Amino acid sequence: MSILCTICARGGSKGVVGKNARNLLDRPVLAWSIAQARETNLFDAIAFSSDSDALLDVALKAGADIAVKRPDEMATDTAPKLPAIRHCLEQAIAQTGTTPEIFVDLDVTSPLRLASDITGAVALLRESGARNVITGAPARRSPYFNLVEQRTDGSVGLSKSANPPITRRQDAPRCFDMNASIYVWRVLPFLEQPAVFYPDTRLFEMPEERSIDIDSDLDFALVELLLRQRLKA
Repeated sequence: MSILCTICARGGSKGVVGKNARNLLDRPVLAWSIAQARETNLFDAIAFSSDSDALLDVALKAGADIAVKRPDEMATDTAPKLPAIRHCLEQAIAQTGTTPEIFVDLDVTSPLRLASDITGAVALLRESGARNVITGAPARRSPYFNLVEQRTDGSVGLSKSANPPITRRQDAPRCFDMNASIYVWRVLPFLEQPAVFYPDTRLFEMPEERSIDIDSDLDFALVELLLRQRLKA
């Protein structure tokens, strides 16, 4: 079963300036995802997409097989990610002349994942027959018990109700925080209807300590600390 890996990263970043090429321990942030993809031995090719020529050059030097130049309109602060992922997939298919059966998208700012998380998510897709798999960590707050939302009149209430009401967190359905680390799709359904959620979407569970997404300088410091601890261990 042929499998492609896509990794997408914009050149601009407001939360952490230049974070995708910023050195994290011994390598640029983007290089961690490429190395993890290589470690799985799953992929026929790794395609890296960016609006930045500099990032594309760093990615190729870090081991990516295919460089995809992202159109500027897909690289703005407000641009959704799915069109960029689809563009990367389509360009990789065009460059290789082969349409894979499965593709995996790795978020470049989630370097704490393990190669085993990637292989586990792919295995779940294969075993379940689902159209796609997302990843997440157990939620700290339950929408049935202690996660509240504010109404238009300023009052607050539980985000999700149950009948009868849930009085113990342990009785609530399991809930997860999406960590956006790994997405696995079957290619043909995705090309026909790009989406994160389908009726048969599955979730591969990852622990909180591997689910931090770098979106601030504090996130960067936490990720660096956890990676140092992992390497020492």
